[in-house]
Amino acid sequence: MQIVAITGSIATDHLMRFPGRFADQIVADKLATVSLSFLVDDLVVRRGGVAANIAYGMGQLGRRPVVVGAVGLDFAEYRAWLERHGVDCDHVQVSNSAHTARFVCTTDEVMCQIASFYPGAMREAASIDLAAVARRTGRPDLVVIGTDDPAAMLRHAATCRREGWRFAADPSQQLAVMPGEDVLECIRGAEYLLTNEYEAHLLASKTGLSQEALADLVDVRVTTLGERGVHITERGCAPRHVPAVVVSEPVDPTGVGDAFRAGFFTGLAWGLSLREAAQVGCLLAAYTLETDGAQEYVVEPDLFCARLAVTYGDADAIRVRDAWTGSSPRQTPDLVGGRHEQAGVA
Repeated sequence: MQIVAITGSIATDHLMRFPGRFADQIVADKLATVSLSFLVDDLVVRRGGVAANIAYGMGQLGRRPVVVGAVGLDFAEYRAWLERHGVDCDHVQVSNSAHTARFVCTTDEVMCQIASFYPGAMREAASIDLAAVARRTGRPDLVVIGTDDPAAMLRHAATCRREGWRFAADPSQQLAVMPGEDVLECIRGAEYLLTNEYEAHLLASKTGLSQEALADLVDVRVTTLGERGVHITERGCAPRHVPAVVVSEPVDPTGVGDAFRAGFFTGLAWGLSLREAAQVGCLLAAYTLETDGAQEYVVEPDLFCARLAVTYGDADAIRVRDAWTGSSPRQTPDLVGGRHEQAGVA
């Protein structure tokens, strides 16, 4: 089985719900003096963090990802949870002085969010040596560099370039605080670049590069568009659009992007095309959107593939099922190099 290392935040999510619309409480010409308090009607505490959410999703799809990040002494119960769900936590660094990171988020009735993130032990992630991790696990086939302490993201990207490892750059939430030159350093040499639609524009603004120039920096650029699906640009190929899976009753968007990444990279590890892998990612994202918490959904393979068929058709669902179960005649994928699309797949 291929080794996929997921670096990034490991956190506890404190999720609240506001029974109204944030937009209705904002006075546009008074933003310079904004001071708001929202009376929420619900609070749940869940497990979260970018790296842990992605790793959990991959575990639900039968993989055993290696999660790499920094946590506090309060991580023992969380560790046991992840390990029970197929995640290798042997390379998580435990701080002697800081708590595990905290994500505090309020969601309104139209799924808009206002959030804060306390890094805690994540500030120590830059001391993690990925090369030392690889000496214990074996050479990684792919490293996903998710949102983390910025210094850690820079170090991990540099290690991947030095060691010749393929990696995915996923700067996401840290785009708000990282200088443009640091963002570019995180992306340089990456095989994949992932952002949501807003982050794509922020990335262009931060770096001063056009969307086309940014796409030229990597082999594959993936932009998630919420309910409009996913846009994929591969160097030398026509852009592709993959529609989202319809969700009739969304519950909580926290962790939806992480679930997409889990499904997407798992799909590639199964040998699927970029389009098919994005379909797996979109469906796993729908599972998360329908669940209260980023790691509370459960995947049953038969039900998963049946639902995939509803959105994307029987043929694609059969290819996913066969790849998942190993009954596909196609060769084991080169997750991290060369062409991604199989012959005959649009």
